[in-house]
Amino acid sequence: MEIQSPDRLIRLAVDLVNTRTRDPEQLTSPAAVRAFLLEHGESDPIELTEDDLSEVRAVRERLRPVFHTREAEVINGLLAEYAVRPYLSDHDGSPWHLHVAEPDASWAEWLAATTALGVATFAAGHGFEALGVCAAVDCERVFANPAERRPRRFCTPKCSSRTRVASYRARRR
Repeated sequence: MEIQSPDRLIRLAVDLVNTRTRDPEQLTSPAAVRAFLLEHGESDPIELTEDDLSEVRAVRERLRPVFHTREAEVINGLLAEYAVRPYLSDHDGSPWHLHVAEPDASWAEWLAATTALGVATFAAGHGFEALGVCAAVDCERVFANPAERRPRRFCTPKCSSRTRVASYRARRR
């Protein structure tokens, strides 16, 4: 398990929301959710069902509006519904880390509580202005920008360049 940090938690939230954009759906099966969790530092055993897949997708869709509206109510709602008093754990031989979900929480409940904490911590430190949706017309990816004094409109330099080139070509016509 990767050591838990605020950077990891906001990255988890952004990456979860970005599993469904205009690109094909990435969470297509319980195995895909398992792969996502492993890529984000969770360790085996990870056992998931079709119900878990549906519940994780539902959490993702509840989290998405935070990046569009930048309102605390969505995050506070997720924290109220899923988070518990934080506690330290070193389960399964992992280093000490913080949990904010019930010990017997499902993966969807864990994701809801953990990503809500990540977004809340990030917004408290950087403001909701640091959360955004890519400005490229053909992209729906979200991002978190911790850089001060560098407003960001695009999820990647690729989207920025593609938009700039399209704008230039449109002006030349």
